[in-house]
Amino acid sequence: MICQECGQETATVHITKIVNGRKSELHLCRRCAQAHDELDFSFEPQFSLHNLLGSLLGESMRGSREALRRSKVQCPSCALTFAQFSQIGRLGCSGCFQAFDEQLTPLLRRIHGSSRHTGKVPRRSQGAIRFARELEKLREDLKLAVQKEEFEKAAELRDRIKAMEKEMKEGEQR
Repeated sequence: MICQECGQETATVHITKIVNGRKSELHLCRRCAQAHDELDFSFEPQFSLHNLLGSLLGESMRGSREALRRSKVQCPSCALTFAQFSQIGRLGCSGCFQAFDEQLTPLLRRIHGSSRHTGKVPRRSQGAIRFARELEKLREDLKLAVQKEEFEKAAELRDRIKAMEKEMKEGEQR
């Protein structure tokens, strides 16, 4: 198929528009498609991670003296400051996680909803991790039940936790 605009080169970009139920097709070569006003084929990312982090950090760092103090925190391993991190959006080394822990925890919570990773689990260790997560959830439920003064439910949860811990110890001894 030949380009509908220049009529010389092979059309490699095919555009179909449907506006108010009317369909229109446009077949263009690469050069004509790039020159077309309504199309943007630059593929330059308009979203960047460092811009996102910078805006999130900027909101939390505006104003206070405490924010100024936090921005001067420096990683002992790579000498990256928190202010530099907020500009470039990347940590310098693994030591930065510990150095900037106080600042990163709220940021991670805001981005991911949690500061703790609960992603995929390797298949070979899936059972043990799932068991540990279930045990942790039961402990949290127990704390909530005690706070709400639901003592019967708390006793039930306590017994389940003890049984799971016993099962875990027996599995380790084998």
